[in-house]
Amino acid sequence: MTRYVFITGGVVSSLGKGLASAALGALLQARGFTVRLRKLDPYLNVDPGTMSPFEHGEVFVTDDGAETDLDLGHYERFTGVAARKTDSVSSGRIYSNVLEKERRGDYLGKTIQVIPHVTNEIKDFIAIGEGEVDFCLCEIGGTVGDIEGLPFFEAIRQFSQDRPRGQCVFMHLTLLPYIAASGELKTKPTQHSVKELRSIGLAPDVLVCRSEGPIPEKEREKLALFCNVRPDSVIAAQDLKSIYQAPLAYHREGLDQAVLDAFNISPAPQPNLSRWEDVQDRIERAEGQVRVAIVGKYTQLEDAYKSIAEALTHGGMANRVKVKAEWIDAEIFEREDPSPYLEGFHAILVPGGFGERGTEGKIKAAQYAREHKIPYLGICLGMQMAVIEAARNLADMKNAGSEEFDHEAGEKRFTPVVYHLKEWVQGNHRVERRQDDDKGGTMRLGAYTACLSKGSKVAEVYGTTTIEERHRHRYEVDIKYREELEKKGMTFSGLSPDGRLPEIVEVKDHPWFIGVQFHPELKSKPFDPHPLFKDFVRAAKDNSRLV
Repeated sequence: MTRYVFITGGVVSSLGKGLASAALGALLQARGFTVRLRKLDPYLNVDPGTMSPFEHGEVFVTDDGAETDLDLGHYERFTGVAARKTDSVSSGRIYSNVLEKERRGDYLGKTIQVIPHVTNEIKDFIAIGEGEVDFCLCEIGGTVGDIEGLPFFEAIRQFSQDRPRGQCVFMHLTLLPYIAASGELKTKPTQHSVKELRSIGLAPDVLVCRSEGPIPEKEREKLALFCNVRPDSVIAAQDLKSIYQAPLAYHREGLDQAVLDAFNISPAPQPNLSRWEDVQDRIERAEGQVRVAIVGKYTQLEDAYKSIAEALTHGGMANRVKVKAEWIDAEIFEREDPSPYLEGFHAILVPGGFGERGTEGKIKAAQYAREHKIPYLGICLGMQMAVIEAARNLADMKNAGSEEFDHEAGEKRFTPVVYHLKEWVQGNHRVERRQDDDKGGTMRLGAYTACLSKGSKVAEVYGTTTIEERHRHRYEVDIKYREELEKKGMTFSGLSPDGRLPEIVEVKDHPWFIGVQFHPELKSKPFDPHPLFKDFVRAAKDNSRLV
């Protein structure tokens, strides 16, 4: 029997529901239970795939090709459970499904309403895979009181009533603001948030309170009394130096025990926290620091590159060093010499992105790393820019460019080293795309196999010649330029199984220069760092001794 934990938020957004959900999942795993985590988002976009990174942060991609909220990245990093398409849904997707059913006549001509049709669709989504795991943790996006979230709150209320008593537990995350002028921790916002939750038929079993410091016993008892929860179910979520301290911090506060008590699971299995104790030890006992420049185009919002930042942290843990990632806007290099900005860095990373803005700056960053022998990791667009740089400056193709942003200029044509991908093989069938297709969900998405050249750097890094990585892109490096580029020192060391699509490039006679078409950061975890990031940070560490 699967038990359900519904995680809601109140007072303000961005309190850390995703992190709290992920940490709880990790703690339940540590006690021997199996878990799956899900995100229910109230926004009307079908998925975040077409949303600007400035609007919503990064888009996380699953093995089966879903474009999802970045919280699913937290879920994977903390539990190691690979997310699926069925682990993320938005109001837009729910309404789209309902309207498709209405058009097909599935509702037999009935009037379509939020209750029961929309709420039933949400409940059906929550119940997918019921019985596969011991616990399913469902996070509801937004805050209680948001008008767009009401169908989800009503759906989980109904869902809990449909299930046997004791099968569903509600965890509510709120803010306890500290008023410095009066020296008081204020509980009233939390009281009002719980009151709002109770007004729509939901009552929290566990109250997680975000605060700068510990909750005094007096305030804890007050919250328990006025919010109708047990005192030991009032959990303090204090500010931490690292998100990876969260599982141990929540365990010390008794979160996992409070949830198990709410389910009347007694005696509860004792947790094995050795994995997280090792992670914390690697964070607290770093033996040095390396500086990594991330030359990107969404640098104003670090959440746009959330998985990259975390993967670098994981690489640092593996090498027992702290990675100081510094964000540099690629557009600066289109106006200025990159040398003053990149001097002193131990490694350079150029991440993915869409559109023309900042691309010439990324090309200059790749050139600087290649010419100055600085470890370089190019991801997706970062690989494509490295190939264009090599084509221009090594293979003398001065007009090398990409179909994504280069166009004809009079009689002078550019050389399309990177082209719009029109067809590819996925599993046992061929996928076809046109340049004027809808933007949403039409990219090469999800996990694909790549074959690595024996004796290549990446084969050494991975320890194998066959890998599977996640993709999210519309444009590919053209294989027809392979021979010309390899003569000049850029090798195509990873290809799709049919040999048509370049997956990885390397530069010979360079300490560490690798570009990958996929997104390795999406599969990195603190207790299992991705091989590329682990070795990239090692190369940066070695370079730090030379700088």
